[in-house]
Amino acid sequence: MFLKRKMNDSTNSYSDKILQIKEKIGEADAVVIGAGAGFSTSAGFVYNGERFEKYFSDFRKKYGFSDMYAGGFYPYKTLEKHWGYWCRYIYINRYMNAPRPVYQNLYDLVKEKDYFVLTTNVDHCFQKAGFDKNRIFYTQGDYGLFQCSEPCHKETYDNEDKIKKMVLSQGFQIKDGELQKPEDGEIKLTVPAGLIPYCPRCGKPMSMNLRSDQTFVEDNGWHRAAEKYEKFIQDHKKQKIVFLELGVGYNTPGIIKYPFWQMTSTFQHAFYVCLNQGEAYAPEEIRRKSVCMNEDIGVVLKEL
Repeated sequence: MFLKRKMNDSTNSYSDKILQIKEKIGEADAVVIGAGAGFSTSAGFVYNGERFEKYFSDFRKKYGFSDMYAGGFYPYKTLEKHWGYWCRYIYINRYMNAPRPVYQNLYDLVKEKDYFVLTTNVDHCFQKAGFDKNRIFYTQGDYGLFQCSEPCHKETYDNEDKIKKMVLSQGFQIKDGELQKPEDGEIKLTVPAGLIPYCPRCGKPMSMNLRSDQTFVEDNGWHRAAEKYEKFIQDHKKQKIVFLELGVGYNTPGIIKYPFWQMTSTFQHAFYVCLNQGEAYAPEEIRRKSVCMNEDIGVVLKEL
């Protein structure tokens, strides 16, 4: 129903937009947060550059890739090498805190409101910032969960203890939750065979609970969260509801972006806010019910 032509970032001033967003959230009966990869990027979870070099310089030298995404797709020849890479990846992106307090600032903004979070992020930053786990729907999985790679059954398994043992086996130290290289001693690129996770039912290797193909497991927790999200929408659709979209791109627009546009158009008292540096826009059809800001999300949230 929406035109291909997008509305511009509007002519309202920066301060006018900040005031309008504050007003809309302040008077809202409910706030639905939709968060994509750009939101975690604004919090400092970047996958290249200095952060990549700090934890994966040895992998870069041996295998030649220059960012964490490329390393995740590399066809390692053994499971010891595969988990040698992934244990670090999971630990720093799931069990360490984000470098900047962007999630905490969002929590401070909405903690007194009736809110719900819909996110494609798998780094668990919402719960670490204080958000109620019963008000979050992680649609694409969680770095903190294993599943059978087959999968032979629809259950997932917490992996924190196993991941910590893996990174420690490589020679890393964990201080105040942070992964640190020792002052002396070599870091291994592999993990011992005895730490490789296998399915407790069929014995096949475990994999991460991430939606990348048809093997993704939607466990009971996933389905409960989906039901809670749908109930939240139905309970509030006739009230003043703000759809707050943060850092959502076009990799999977059908999960957050398009539904938010559709509901903003359909629900009489809905309002749409889009914060996304360089990609903040909305269809002309909901222009009068929208505020879009092409700014750094962390900066805007700090002001809000």
